[in-house]
Amino acid sequence: MDGCLFGYPMTEWEKVQEKIDELPVSKKDSRAFTRFFFSAAVECELDKQGRINLPKTLVQYAKIIKKCVVVGVSNRFEIWSEELWEDFSTEAEENFNEIAENMIDF
Repeated sequence: MDGCLFGYPMTEWEKVQEKIDELPVSKKDSRAFTRFFFSAAVECELDKQGRINLPKTLVQYAKIIKKCVVVGVSNRFEIWSEELWEDFSTEAEENFNEIAENMIDF
């Protein structure tokens, strides 16, 4: 989503899976979302140097060419291409106050 990859600890992934499993199978959008979301899901392990070896299909989806940015987001982490992250963060920074006002009350 948003052109980035989501990574979850297994306990959090199981919660996400349970929520998606609750989507109504009778709705076309639910079926399409579920198929696409789970079709790209892979279990990854860290190598001895703490790196994640991503499948080529996910690297292509996220448009990662040389460098990536890893962002911690609550119960998950996101992996972005450096270019897409720069675009997203610039736009988010410009609109942050408006977005925050519409989302939550601190």
